[in-house]
Amino acid sequence: MTDDTTLDRRRFVQATTAAGATLLLAGCSGGGGDGGDGSDGSDGGDGGDGGSGGDGSGSSGGDTQYLGEEPDYGGWLDDANNYEQTVDATGQDQVTVDVGAGDGLAFGPAAVAVSSGTTVVWEWTGQGGSHNVAAESGDFESESSSEEGYTFEYTFEETGTYEYVCTPHRSVGMKGAVVVQ
Repeated sequence: MTDDTTLDRRRFVQATTAAGATLLLAGCSGGGGDGGDGSDGSDGGDGGDGGSGGDGSGSSGGDTQYLGEEPDYGGWLDDANNYEQTVDATGQDQVTVDVGAGDGLAFGPAAVAVSSGTTVVWEWTGQGGSHNVAAESGDFESESSSEEGYTFEYTFEETGTYEYVCTPHRSVGMKGAVVVQ
């Protein structure tokens, strides 16, 4: 196999994973919103209905908000599935990250910014086999599970960047990061 074929496949996997995560986030983002009037540079769309269920901890409205300036992850997320930009979830008390997003081998979102004191809840989708969530620093580690609805949570008190991985799927790019501001 040539390097070009490998790169094409990698781009395909990244693109399809990102598309799946976008749909997943749109469906799990809580209640709908009006989409705004476009005065902030957005398209001012209708915001969608946000899907049903959820605990209201997600963003309200159909548009995902991203950080204005992307953090420097030092290459950590270069080969991560589902990573495009860092989702801005600052100001929320609790944030949910899907485990087994996209093709089942990604975190959704792969990178999220939160405020100090925020609890991140990782929730298993039941896709992609058995997963865990393990901080590279050793600060936190969940049990491995393949059960849909299984959750693990950690409250981030200190500012900084926390890199984490699904240990069984590290080699295929199942990585994530939490930036605490």
